[in-house]
Amino acid sequence: MADSSADLDFSGALQRLGERDPNTAAAKAKEQLDSLDGVTLNIAVTGETGAGKSSFINAFRGLNDDDDNSAPTGLTETTKVAAMYTHPTKPNVRLWDLPGIGTPNFKANKFLSEVKFETYDLFIIISSVRFRENDVFLAKEIQKKQKRFYFVRTKIDNDVRSVAKTRKFDEQQVLCTIREDCHRNLKELGNPKVFLISSYDLGKYDFQDLVDTLELDLSENKRFALVQSVPVCSLAMLEKKKKLMEKFIWLAALGSSVGAVVPVPLLSVAIDKTILVAYLVSCHNALGLNEQSLIALSERMNKPLSQLKSAIKSPLPVTLVDKMAIRPRIAMTKTVHVDGKFIANSFINATEAFKSTCSVLRGALNDMINDMKQVLQAAGLDE
Repeated sequence: MADSSADLDFSGALQRLGERDPNTAAAKAKEQLDSLDGVTLNIAVTGETGAGKSSFINAFRGLNDDDDNSAPTGLTETTKVAAMYTHPTKPNVRLWDLPGIGTPNFKANKFLSEVKFETYDLFIIISSVRFRENDVFLAKEIQKKQKRFYFVRTKIDNDVRSVAKTRKFDEQQVLCTIREDCHRNLKELGNPKVFLISSYDLGKYDFQDLVDTLELDLSENKRFALVQSVPVCSLAMLEKKKKLMEKFIWLAALGSSVGAVVPVPLLSVAIDKTILVAYLVSCHNALGLNEQSLIALSERMNKPLSQLKSAIKSPLPVTLVDKMAIRPRIAMTKTVHVDGKFIANSFINATEAFKSTCSVLRGALNDMINDMKQVLQAAGLDE
């Protein structure tokens, strides 16, 4: 299921699912799509108070700090207990804002038991200055439990801005100095990778690299959930999402086939439009073409919402599916009563339906990708 399916034909789709009967294969394809949508990903975000955990969580979810349902931010300790924040369009992707390590409410030696360590798939340890003893302690404890952790140095934009007006300003040198400082404080752990991030401009610095790394470390289903949930903040991220979505077009096309091989002469292959709508809506949301995402992007980049919306030319998923001209051909033959003859013709019908549906879905996805490229350009994020 992980390979590209751009050239997959109907017989190949059946073979990939290990089924000979098209109807059984269609049911299995739908089951796999449901499984992808239902996978749960729990990401814990922790670090010392004021490190920018909440802002990172909001940015990861494509929200601004003052949006509805955003994680509260502030200069003082705002997180008293572990707080779960679901993704706006992928509710099974959950980011957890954990209390600051070493605060009066949570001592480091009790931290893991207090926050129910076993709940999370991975940990992101955040600092806005330098990583300290408590950060190293937590990483060691996570290692003992054989779970993944990642160091993220936030507020990089502030660091760069603070020295940008100096005579010998060199941004790359500033970033290199910050990395070296982080590594010095984490030398007990070997040489862990540190991702430099600005929560207010995910398109810069290391956010793409962080997502690439998380993706490689997750199982395929959780990888799908991760890539779908992160915001499109650059052309590189858009391309990553496109490649992922293309992999599952064949499942949506096959899963939407109802009665692929039917026992009634001249009965057309039916198409379950709800599955196609669900797939396209999922793509639409993941690309950030939905209203909520566009509003957040407009506010973040200080661009008129109307300017971003005017870049979108493709129809909404529901409208598109209603207009889909998928018309499987029916063999008008007089030999339908010959044993096996109608079955063969019906298989041809199903093959044509699969091919047509894949073609329409690929075209729709490409249109949405092109729209999002124009949105990024209108927002000034197309570099």
